[in-house]
Amino acid sequence: MKLRKLNIGLGTIALAVLASCAEDKFSTYTTDMPQDLADYQYLNDYEPLKNYIEQAKAAGKCNPDFKLGVALEATDFNKRELSYSLATSNFMELTTGNAMKYASCVKEDGSMDFSTVKEFVSNAKEAGLTVYGHTLAWHSQQNNKYLNKLIADKELPPASDNPGLVIKAGAPKANVWDAEIYYDLDAPLKAGKTYKLSLNVRATNAGKIDFWPGKKNGTDTQYGAGSIMLTNDAADHTLSFTPNADIERLRFCFGKVGGTIYFDNVVLKAQGDSKNLIVNSTFDGEDLSHWTKASWQDFTYMRGNVAAAASVDIETEVYKQTYTDGPFPFYNMGCTPPVVNGSIHFVPTGAWSQFFVATGIALTEGNYMLHLDLTASKAASGVQLTIQNGWGASAQSITLSVPVEAGHHDVKLSVPGIVGGNYDVILKPQTADATLDLKTVKVCSVKKANTVPLTDNEKKAILTTAMGTWIDKMMEAVDGYVTAWDVVNEPISGKDKDGDGWYDLQSAKRGTVSPDDAKNNFYWQDYLGDIDYVRTAVAAARRCFAAHNGDAAKLKLFINDYNLESDWDDNKKLKSLIHWIEEWEKDGKTRIDGIGSQMHVSFSADPNTQKKKEEHVVKMLQLMAKSGKLVKISELDMGYNDAAGQPIMTENLTEEQHKQMRDYYKFIVGQYFKIVPLAQQYGITQWCITDAPKSSSWRGGEPTGLWNANFLRKHTYAGFADGLRGE
Repeated sequence: MKLRKLNIGLGTIALAVLASCAEDKFSTYTTDMPQDLADYQYLNDYEPLKNYIEQAKAAGKCNPDFKLGVALEATDFNKRELSYSLATSNFMELTTGNAMKYASCVKEDGSMDFSTVKEFVSNAKEAGLTVYGHTLAWHSQQNNKYLNKLIADKELPPASDNPGLVIKAGAPKANVWDAEIYYDLDAPLKAGKTYKLSLNVRATNAGKIDFWPGKKNGTDTQYGAGSIMLTNDAADHTLSFTPNADIERLRFCFGKVGGTIYFDNVVLKAQGDSKNLIVNSTFDGEDLSHWTKASWQDFTYMRGNVAAAASVDIETEVYKQTYTDGPFPFYNMGCTPPVVNGSIHFVPTGAWSQFFVATGIALTEGNYMLHLDLTASKAASGVQLTIQNGWGASAQSITLSVPVEAGHHDVKLSVPGIVGGNYDVILKPQTADATLDLKTVKVCSVKKANTVPLTDNEKKAILTTAMGTWIDKMMEAVDGYVTAWDVVNEPISGKDKDGDGWYDLQSAKRGTVSPDDAKNNFYWQDYLGDIDYVRTAVAAARRCFAAHNGDAAKLKLFINDYNLESDWDDNKKLKSLIHWIEEWEKDGKTRIDGIGSQMHVSFSADPNTQKKKEEHVVKMLQLMAKSGKLVKISELDMGYNDAAGQPIMTENLTEEQHKQMRDYYKFIVGQYFKIVPLAQQYGITQWCITDAPKSSSWRGGEPTGLWNANFLRKHTYAGFADGLRGE
């Protein structure tokens, strides 16, 4: 027979009794009772649950401070109706399901509202019940919007005045030489000697500046010595060149660009020499005498502010090419250097050379930075790189000068104005005489932003303060009355990704949680660190409790978690938690008083499975006792699974199955008192007073309670009571 048939006609009687009698006993029936109701008559003989604890304390059979607790919503308790009566008549301690969690108290602007908490604590105090704090530090039910706002990228300050060379080029012209500015050197550059030119440039128009060094009279001009790609964003550019003759003029040709061009930090150095050959290279001084132009060209130039709006380049890798030892991996363009030690190994032959280093890179429109991991036997000039999206006349082809220094270095080449397509990258050593080893080619998209990410240390400092503020305000709200807390809730994952033999902490960054959990939760440990996360919470709890009328000697802090009784991994989660507690306490300052095991269990219709589960409940209690910490069963409730492991709903549960659940409750509670030493017995909390309604987000429709939906005692009540009284 199914329990739902027993509810008929009893709901009104039970509610009347509860409203008038705190001891929650059935009324006396004067009419004949059907046999199935008679099977429940024995429940009337049981006393309120807390009586059995008082009797055990009087007999010295349990810890004098043992707390028999129940969980319920603060708003339900504050109404002082049926839940209030049942809780006060049967239990000693209350845990509120949600009211004391971060998201329930902290608003999106960071302000905090503890009105419900204060009312709940006040009502519990008036009723003579203690309150167990749930919870101070957790990843779930956080105000993610507020916390993420705290560690959002910081805005850059407005750009300050920065002097430089401002060139007002006017309208774009037909030829690159129709507008060019010169820098005339104090002494000629020497033929055959390598020089490196660097400068910071931005422009209002996209385009290209061609660099043609030569003599003042226009002879010995070195066409194609390099080019500078222009965008709205200031970028550093470097060109290496070796003059064919002694020259004294640097020519920058921008006739096709137009608009306004900004120069800053112009530096010219001979290879191996630290002397800058450019006078007033930062334009901090007034001297522009070395800068000239042809008299017939109509553009103007002057010293002015070259600072753009404050922004920063954010690079995101979109492509990376590596190489495997062996023959040249791409199409032969006349030069096929082998791959040696993971690098394309180019040995100069004296002939003009070029070869692919990457092919078929899919790029969308935008600006990019190209990185070459390059090692050279010595500095060299004349090395170029071309990136192109085809071979026809309409294809985009950008050729850049590659600065080559002796030794290993990362070459960064700015490639703005990509139009999109599939791009090939061609390295052109030309006739350079340096041996080159190219290990990787990396392409990053470049986006401008007026914010920059906070550093890890900045995020840690901000969140440490935020956690401390939250804990301080909560301790202020409870005013020293709440002396036991889940200081950290559910820290342990079920994964050992680092292979050290222990489960790692839950983490979005390290992938020990599901993608949905990573998206919806806020993992403090990802910012404070696995060790400091808990130490910070414990230290704040002890400091703030004492600061707000708390007796420090009475404060008890627990780590609470679920699946500690797990049979499928031989209690590995509990073993891992004990290991982590040892790590957290190694500083000699952090003290964790107890371990809370949630125990959201189910009786299994498969006898072998049920036997295994019972064995691991015993192992769990033994491990917790061995830890030396206080032991709390923090969230006990129970469902019923069929032999296939699927839950059976309350309405479909048979009388026999209810009695099997009764016996399992008796076993769990009884084993607690049998195994856990008196000094370590903190308490047991029943998580669900009544069976869960179908609409419940927690085990909806399952037989989770000691009372049914009509507030009638169930067989599980008897099992729980028998466990408490040691029968």
